[in-house]
Amino acid sequence: MTFHLANPEWLLLLLPLILVVRRMQRDPGAALRYSSLRLFSGITSGGTGNRRQLLVLLRTLALTLMIVALARPQTGRKLTEIVSEGVDIVLAIDTSRSMEATDFTLGGKPASRLEVVKRVVKEFIRHQNGNRVGLVVFGSEAFTQCPLTLDYGVLESFVDRLETGMAGDATAIGSALSVAATRLKDLPGKSKVIILLTDGASNAGPVGPLDAAEAARALGIKVYSVGIGTEGFAPMPRHTILGTFYEPVKVEFDEVTLRQIAETTSGRYFFATDTDTLKHIYDTIDRLEKSEKKVKEHMDYHERFVPFLVAGLLLLLLEIVLANTWLRKLP
Repeated sequence: MTFHLANPEWLLLLLPLILVVRRMQRDPGAALRYSSLRLFSGITSGGTGNRRQLLVLLRTLALTLMIVALARPQTGRKLTEIVSEGVDIVLAIDTSRSMEATDFTLGGKPASRLEVVKRVVKEFIRHQNGNRVGLVVFGSEAFTQCPLTLDYGVLESFVDRLETGMAGDATAIGSALSVAATRLKDLPGKSKVIILLTDGASNAGPVGPLDAAEAARALGIKVYSVGIGTEGFAPMPRHTILGTFYEPVKVEFDEVTLRQIAETTSGRYFFATDTDTLKHIYDTIDRLEKSEKKVKEHMDYHERFVPFLVAGLLLLLLEIVLANTWLRKLP
């Protein structure tokens, strides 16, 4: 909150007001001439002279307040408007059964790939500011889990609901890119991005990954492809009536295709074998896709002269009433 005078030049009137007040204090006022004061010898002043100084004070305060009112005091607050075209981002996340592999850690404890991805993706979402973000999940098929939105809290709740196998057990990378591109193609933003995360090779879907990448490139969409997992074998849980057991399963991963997808769309390819690397990858993408913000500032002022004017008029009225009643003087 700031204080501001719209017409401060009116305050110059305080200078002559000060001179007039000082003269009024020195001038005893009008007097009558008598040849002798014996007629008034029994009359005492009763302190009327001192009380009349109150009239000078009231008039001074009244005129001061009215001069301040003429200067138009205002209070205001600075309004900052951020004008920018945010980045439109679709997070395409693999939820195939292989995402159950527990070759990652959280807090020093073994965790599945999907658990780690959910944690890292939610941190990425919290860092967005003005970027619209949506969520596509894929397995044997692909579908939109959450349309592009600025409500990051709602988006995080959809990320929390991700489960392995919710879109099938296979991996349809081409379908994922097609669904994500469909969500982005009609948006007016200049920067459109797909962050594709998978731990396997494309083995399902009617659309090939490279064909989908060519279509994305034609639409001006950039794809960052992120591969995760360990090389060789990964521990995969097996749920039985006797409990959960882990057995090593050979990892099938197509790094060549993921790299070609990124190169085709002028994006970048990343690979993570642990939680910290995956966090660093999403932090890197976040820095690469920061939108430029243009800030406009303006002040919103509200007039505050009315209280000063009303107070000045009330004091002036009080001065007039006292001058004609309690503090009245003879002519």
